[in-house]
Amino acid sequence: MESPQVSSVAIIIINWNGYPFTLQCLQSLENTLYPSFKIIVIDNGSTDDSLQKLREAFPAHHYIGLAENIGFTGGNNVGMAYALENGFDNILLLNNDTEVSPDFLDQLILFQKLQPNAGLIQPLIFFNQQRKIIWSAGGKYNSLLAIPTTLHDRKTIDPQLIPDRELDWATGCCLLISKEVLQDVGYMVPGYFAYFEDVDWSLRMKKKGYQIFLASKAIIFHEAGASSKKTHSEGTLSATVFYLHARNQIFLIRNHGLFPFALLAFGYQLLKYMVWISYFCLRKRFKKAKAVLRGIKDGFQLNPESNTPLCP
Repeated sequence: MESPQVSSVAIIIINWNGYPFTLQCLQSLENTLYPSFKIIVIDNGSTDDSLQKLREAFPAHHYIGLAENIGFTGGNNVGMAYALENGFDNILLLNNDTEVSPDFLDQLILFQKLQPNAGLIQPLIFFNQQRKIIWSAGGKYNSLLAIPTTLHDRKTIDPQLIPDRELDWATGCCLLISKEVLQDVGYMVPGYFAYFEDVDWSLRMKKKGYQIFLASKAIIFHEAGASSKKTHSEGTLSATVFYLHARNQIFLIRNHGLFPFALLAFGYQLLKYMVWISYFCLRKRFKKAKAVLRGIKDGFQLNPESNTPLCP
């Protein structure tokens, strides 16, 4: 396949104590056919010597080491700022627990050139260990109840049967954005840290008049939750995951809900979290129950831009 007219791409990968996954991701990118891209690895304050080991394995890439973990949003914002400062035409955010098809970037850039009003473009994403099962074909958003859902989640469908389509939101696992759109819309809201930041960003794009797309011929594979699925005293997912989920869901409604629908969304989500808390208490997972309660409280009291109190 001939590559489309070449425009430069900065591929931004966030690493946080994830050396084995990041290594596999970088090895996968070695086979990328697209002729003009640069890999920028942002290390989010890792404590497992990830940064040094990655530098030794792939010295040609650009590395930015951060003193602390500033989250998916903060790390990607640092990478995107670097990309803009260095004149890249496009930016690709890519999770470190992914592997890519050799032509995925060609397909994304080609799709972008056919859709000049595109804000974000995501590929078709399959599970890495089960490569016939879909992880994400893009997102829908129920604005009435503030519910983001993933299209074709965990379904086995021939990728040839999945068409390109417009989306409500694109997953931050892998998405392409042009420098012009980034300069117009701005970076991710840093206060989200992780979870729902991609939904928020997509909704902001749409408010600006841009469209969000699935480019179905671009295919990658995702490990899914490699950074959050670790053994803890109360199960696989940490209490922090549930805190961020609850807090950021409230942020999302505050940022994008419209009266009187926002009241319905708040009611629905609070009822959902009460069910979560009851379940955690029954299972004696009190750290998680407290985390959800704290997430609800902070969701209403903190500024999503900075996580500082709204009324000091």
